[in-house]
Amino acid sequence: MEHSVSRLFSRLSPRLFSRLLPRLLVALTGVCIAFSAPAQLQPPTAPGVEARAWLLLDFNSGQVLASNNAGERFEPASLTKLMTAYLTFSALKQKSLKPDQVIPVSTRAWKSEGSRMFIEPNKPVIVEDLLRGMIIQSGNDASVALAEAIGGSEEVFAQMMNREAKRLGLANTNFTNATGLPNPQLYSSAQDLSQLVVALIRDFPEHYALYSQKEFRYNNITQANRNRLLWLDPTVDGVKTGFTDNAGYCLITSARRGERRLVSVVLGTASESARATESQKLLNWGFQFFDSVKLYSRNQPVTQLRVWKGASDMLKAGFTSDLYLTLPKGQGDKVKATVESLQPLLAPVTPGQRVATLKLEIDGKPYRELPVVALEAVPVAGIFGRTWDSLRLLFK
Repeated sequence: MEHSVSRLFSRLSPRLFSRLLPRLLVALTGVCIAFSAPAQLQPPTAPGVEARAWLLLDFNSGQVLASNNAGERFEPASLTKLMTAYLTFSALKQKSLKPDQVIPVSTRAWKSEGSRMFIEPNKPVIVEDLLRGMIIQSGNDASVALAEAIGGSEEVFAQMMNREAKRLGLANTNFTNATGLPNPQLYSSAQDLSQLVVALIRDFPEHYALYSQKEFRYNNITQANRNRLLWLDPTVDGVKTGFTDNAGYCLITSARRGERRLVSVVLGTASESARATESQKLLNWGFQFFDSVKLYSRNQPVTQLRVWKGASDMLKAGFTSDLYLTLPKGQGDKVKATVESLQPLLAPVTPGQRVATLKLEIDGKPYRELPVVALEAVPVAGIFGRTWDSLRLLFK
């Protein structure tokens, strides 16, 4: 090969060789760059989603992987029942409601419009069945019955829903009923709904399994769960469908593959099949092109910090919940973490108080900053200790 190239060049006239040389150098440089440049590990662009608004979120890290119109207000339809369920689960946890408690059926609940589980005024029903009727069959009658049992009336229950929404930080959400039936003042956003689902799974894992049940039979009527992905994808275990003429076809889906869980929110698609297809598309993309890396466990000391004027000189600091980071595949080993203390750190220090900042870099470039909190209390030292540290700080 080498001799053949030499013979070729020897046959070229000096003038022709001088004209070809710059082009040859450019071509050879391009070849060298092509072979030496490192592969880019950024994920491909998120798939196109045929919906008015959508979002994909990693449950462990809380990071939004992709979204569109996620902060805009839309009619949530039966996705409203997620908050009805949240408050019902809270009542069960607080023992103000019991699973086997018998609930009388009001005329208002019985005559609820839309999807129903078919409860009747002369046939009391237990809370456990109402939950299944609301979650699996999306029963509006079940939702109203639970709202009346907890709040006394649906109107008071709606106020409770809004208080809870405010506590959870749902800034673009307002509830007017327990069912999701249309109302000009009923609205939420893809971002808020994703946070509500995360809170529901996180706070009530013992009840979340209800969302994976495919059918429920009540009053001699069997109804199937409207979430088609429960049949199509064995990793999907929830969460909720919704539909009105104004809202379109909506679906919030959660799937767990290995240790990872993703939550997709798809609002305003054109059909039942479309909301399932678009949700599946998002989930597959998120699982295929991202990894979730666990950096620290909850209450694991990340660092020890110097404390001044305290009963103790040192303080353990870290995170009160597991800290995950979601990154494009192949980027996990490129993360570098450093802790920057908020000094001087003066006693008293209370658990949960921010005391430092965790700075993350990828390939030497700043990526993210997270608050590091105290994992223990450090009370104020006595008069001698405070005075001594005051003197030391002067010289420091």
